[in-house]
Amino acid sequence: MTSRPFRSFRLAAPALLAGLFAALPAHALYKVVGPDGKVTYTDRPAITTDSKVQTVGAGGGVSSDVALPLELRQAAQRYPVTLYTTKDCAPCDSGRQLLRQRGIPFAERSVGTVEDADALNRIAGTRDLPALTVGAQVLRGYQREEWTSYLDAAAYPKESKLPANFPQGSATPLTEPKQAATPAQRPAAPAARPTQPAADGSNPAGIKF
Repeated sequence: MTSRPFRSFRLAAPALLAGLFAALPAHALYKVVGPDGKVTYTDRPAITTDSKVQTVGAGGGVSSDVALPLELRQAAQRYPVTLYTTKDCAPCDSGRQLLRQRGIPFAERSVGTVEDADALNRIAGTRDLPALTVGAQVLRGYQREEWTSYLDAAAYPKESKLPANFPQGSATPLTEPKQAATPAQRPAAPAARPTQPAADGSNPAGIKF
């Protein structure tokens, strides 16, 4: 899949963007490890300064047991970020660089098959890459100003506050790769048919019956 030019988008006013995010639900499921070691699962974990938070499943956002600063953790819990990319895509590289420079904890999903492209179309309503989701908001195509505005509205810090030991994970396929059929699963070859006569005057198309 190759990248294509993206048209620019008119950005809504910051106050309108903030109101939009306030109305959006959080769709992530979280594993919360308290200071006493107690583990709980919730879709809206309690915010404490000494708890560790881990996203469960493929919802994007926080994906490590490394404790995050309070401001960053609150944003990542409410509006997890997922980046959709493909190989040899310069806009995808620019989008990834922006997120890393700003210190956004994000999940990256790669699109490399027809099944991946179909899944992306269901998620984002597009087959163009890159695409970014911030909570339930979908951003199609890389526009630095647009991405920055939505990250601001989601209350992500403007400068990186990621701990130095926070792991930057690699991209994972958007869909599960299909397994090749084993010899036992492959259909048996059809039995050879008797050789048919070549086309002649009575059967000019050489049709076989």
